[in-house]
Amino acid sequence: MQVIKAVWDFFQSQILGMRWLNDAIGMGLSALGLDLSGWLGGGIQFFIYDTIKIFVLLSVLIFGISYIQSYFPPERSKQILGRFHGIGANTVAALLGTVTPFCSCSSIPLFIGFTSAGLPLGVTFSFLISSPMVDLGSLVLLMSIFGAPIAVAYVVVGLILAIIGGTFIEKMHMEKYVQDFVKTAGNIDTSSPDLSRQDRVVFAKDQLLDTVKKVAPYIFIGVGVGALIHNVIPASFIQAVLGDGNPFSVVIASVIGIPMYADIFGTIPIAEALYAKGVGLGTVLSFMMGVTTLSLPSMIMLSKAVKPKLLALFIGICTAGIIIIGYLFNALQFLF
Repeated sequence: MQVIKAVWDFFQSQILGMRWLNDAIGMGLSALGLDLSGWLGGGIQFFIYDTIKIFVLLSVLIFGISYIQSYFPPERSKQILGRFHGIGANTVAALLGTVTPFCSCSSIPLFIGFTSAGLPLGVTFSFLISSPMVDLGSLVLLMSIFGAPIAVAYVVVGLILAIIGGTFIEKMHMEKYVQDFVKTAGNIDTSSPDLSRQDRVVFAKDQLLDTVKKVAPYIFIGVGVGALIHNVIPASFIQAVLGDGNPFSVVIASVIGIPMYADIFGTIPIAEALYAKGVGLGTVLSFMMGVTTLSLPSMIMLSKAVKPKLLALFIGICTAGIIIIGYLFNALQFLF
């Protein structure tokens, strides 16, 4: 067991966490005369290290996930979902959301296509909740920062929220609150010919380049904000606003994430810095979920596809779930 633990610790700290990279950057900056204990040197080290680490992991993950995704075009996903019923269909939809694009805005067109194809509304909402919140990439990247138990817990609660949320919407029979153009839209799903291995590699490479171009600005912004929080803003201020001493910390973290627009990769550096400043685990997870699931741009897009009552129900379910998850994790964070 000690050998297994040592191997795992090495994998998490040196492979996923790339601590060797942080040490190398620190040595280089020190050689240039920068004081790493000061806000400037520490901030530069945090920014360079996190930026390189995220882009390296992002590139490997997106290529691998996109290769897997090539086996699940919309037509095949629709066929898979059509085989299941009830909560089983919601579960499969939530799991399929883990191999789809990384932000909520890119998931909404698929949501419209699935709905217009006649899939149950609750099933499509389970997909819509899980797709931006939980993906295979987030699991690995979260492991590199917070460790395996927290990463797995985040993915599990995200899937549970997606399943429960979609099931609740299904039970409410909200089909009449879908915009008419969605019900009559042409099916965006088209049958895809079998792809060769080379075709899938090309697809994965194109997805990688396209995704990196899209998320790069948000990664730079997220790492910059994380460096600011980590090295400039006093820990006492962060803890006063978002610490365990503030009973509304989870609510505040959930709400302030809504106006932001970022995917999981742009959000994690900020979450990492907040966690390092002593912010509760549940508060950090609530912030991440609020940003990825309820960002203002994606809600504006969704408002074009569903009527206000259904949109309000979706926002209410997600907000309530995120807040409950936050307080639950803050109460149980000693387990991690």
